[in-house]
Amino acid sequence: MEYIKITETPSNHDNLEQLDTTSILSKMNEEDQKVADAVALVIPQITKLVDALAERFVEGGRLFYIGAGTSGRLGILDASEIPPTFGLPHERVVGLIAGGDTAIRKSVENAEDDGQQAWKDLQKHNISSKDVVVGIAASGTTPYVIGGINEAKANGLLTAGITNNPGSPLPNAADIPIAVNVGPEFITGSTRMKSGTSQKLVLNMISTALMIKIGRVKGNKMINMQLSNVKLVDRGVRYVVEGLGITYSEASEMLKKHGSVKAALDAGM
Repeated sequence: MEYIKITETPSNHDNLEQLDTTSILSKMNEEDQKVADAVALVIPQITKLVDALAERFVEGGRLFYIGAGTSGRLGILDASEIPPTFGLPHERVVGLIAGGDTAIRKSVENAEDDGQQAWKDLQKHNISSKDVVVGIAASGTTPYVIGGINEAKANGLLTAGITNNPGSPLPNAADIPIAVNVGPEFITGSTRMKSGTSQKLVLNMISTALMIKIGRVKGNKMINMQLSNVKLVDRGVRYVVEGLGITYSEASEMLKKHGSVKAALDAGM
């Protein structure tokens, strides 16, 4: 079925090389302001995904992101922040990229064109029907992602697809399509820009809402964060001060004794 490849449509701006710096930046910002509004339109679909994820997470399920290039890197970025921010083991949210870890820093030629590799990568993690696979592809056509989603779905896993081309193969393949129409890129076809920004926003929403729903946040505080440096220890102490109404030194001792903000708050209440 034919669809409009929005990510490849010509930019709203031309003769970019003739613009002064302020004009370039202002026009980029003008385009960027459209992204959050486009994401707002897909909140109902993100809601479906988060609620389904929460159900599976309490049963031991996991979240897997699969992608290539910028999309793959954004999935890995989101997954990598879960342990320090919310204190979950790194294997609960996993990002996989076409071409493997080398592709995080350097482009691996043709890796995204292998339609079988994503499922092979997922199987290394003993994938099960409790897990959820989210494919990320601005174009919605990346074979690595499409193949992984199709195989995951065929094996009984819940799937979702984040793309910037409504009507493309990815949203049609996934159980939960999340198609964010951000319009043409500032530089025609450069999906690391508005498309990538929209993906980052959606991934923030998915993982953060999931962590809130499974109890990794209290009030508005990251009570399960890893206390891995001086800044985070200080933040943790201040959380305990606020939560228990005690002095900074008392809170510091509580945190040292119990090892986490959550444990300290539970012990003091």
